[in-house]
Amino acid sequence: MRTAIYPGSFDPVTLGHLDIIRRAAVMFDRLIVAVMHNQNKTPMFTMEERMDFLRRTTAGLSGVEVDSCGGLLADYAARKNACAIVKGLRAVSDFEYEFQMALANRKLNPALDTMFLMTSAENMYLSSSVVKDIAVHGGSIAGFVPDELMEDIVRRTKKGG
Repeated sequence: MRTAIYPGSFDPVTLGHLDIIRRAAVMFDRLIVAVMHNQNKTPMFTMEERMDFLRRTTAGLSGVEVDSCGGLLADYAARKNACAIVKGLRAVSDFEYEFQMALANRKLNPALDTMFLMTSAENMYLSSSVVKDIAVHGGSIAGFVPDELMEDIVRRTKKGG
């Protein structure tokens, strides 16, 4: 069974994330969407909320699981018997950092490859930070996040994060 991991903060999940998930899900037998704890970020949504968002939006996708990870991604991948990490790229500027991370993960876990997927053109500008900024300032996030999450995101941003 070929298992891949798509890691991220998903704070919140966007249509760009779902695009990568859908495309990667058909390439592997099992795709684990891993909500990562990032010590350099303060998330707006709790780990449980982000996992719930992902479960709700990926429920119909075969072979997709949602999990969380707080340690080294390379170690987590070894525990899950994953052969690949999937990373979405929006622009060339994303590549330098992701390339460094891919090399580090490969050094830590030689059995692990990283696969880069370019985002669809309509999502090149889209990030969780952009979504939160628009929502906090009262703008419409329709077309940026899954419809079933809009109310949850707007409610949280009205509370001031």
